[in-house]
Amino acid sequence: MRFSKLATVGALMAISAVALGTELHDPSISRHAKDGVIKLYGAGGPHTAFKKVAEVWQKQTGNKVEIIAGPEKTWSHKAQADADIIWGTSEQSMTAFLETYQSFSSDQVDPIYVRPAIIAVKKGNPKKIASFEDLLKDGVKIVVTEGAGVSNTSGTGVWEDVAGRTGKLEEVRAFRKNIVAFAHGSGASFKAFKAKDADAWITWPNWPVTHPDALDAVDLSADRKIWRDVNVALAPDADTNAKAFLDYLVTEEAQKVMNTEGWVR
Repeated sequence: MRFSKLATVGALMAISAVALGTELHDPSISRHAKDGVIKLYGAGGPHTAFKKVAEVWQKQTGNKVEIIAGPEKTWSHKAQADADIIWGTSEQSMTAFLETYQSFSSDQVDPIYVRPAIIAVKKGNPKKIASFEDLLKDGVKIVVTEGAGVSNTSGTGVWEDVAGRTGKLEEVRAFRKNIVAFAHGSGASFKAFKAKDADAWITWPNWPVTHPDALDAVDLSADRKIWRDVNVALAPDADTNAKAFLDYLVTEEAQKVMNTEGWVR
C-alpha cells in the first residue's frame, strides 16, 4: 500500500511538471533565433558566472552574448522565439523545460558543470551552525527551496535528499519540523530567509558568493552532500557562433571563472 501511494504521488508530480510545461508552451510563437545575438535563457543561479564568462568571450571575439535569467514565466515566451541556448539548473529542471521549448530535444542536452548543496547561514553565523546535525536542534529556523508542482527550480527535493541521505527517518522528521518556508525558487528562498529571520537555508554555493554581505556558507559533510548539474541545450537554428560560445564555456579559462561560484567539472 505504501509503495502504491508513493507511486501515485510520483505520477502526479510528473503530470504536474508536464502540465506546467504545456501551459507555458505557445505554438503560435514563430522562431527568429538568427538575429546576430547569442541568447541564453534559464533560471537564476548559474547566470552570474555565465555573465562573467560571456564578458571575457565578447572581448576576445566581438560577438554579443545575452544571459537572460529569472523565474521562467518572466522570459518563457521570448525564449520560445529567439533562444539559441537554454540551461537547466538540474536534470529535472531541463526535463520540464523541454516540454515548453520544443525547438530543443533531450539528445541535445549536455551537462557541463556540477555543484554541491550547502548550508547558507546568516553573515557571521550567529547560531554557530557547523553541520547538518545542528539543523535538527530545537529552535533552528530553516528555509528550503521547492517547486511544489508550480515552479521549475533546481531546489526541488534537495532538502529531502540531504535529510534522508543516511536513511534515518527521524532525521527527516526533525529537519522538516524546523522548516519555516518552502519557497518557490532560489530568489524567493533568499527573500524568505531574510523575511523569516531564518538561521539556515539549503541552497547552492553561488548564493553566499554573490551575497557576501548577508550570507556565509557551511559545507555539508561527504555523507550528506548532494550534487546537481547545470546543463545546456543548443537550438538547431541557433546563431552561428552559439556553439563556439558553448565550447568556450567549458575551456580551462572559463572553468576558473565558474569555479569562483562553486561550479566544477
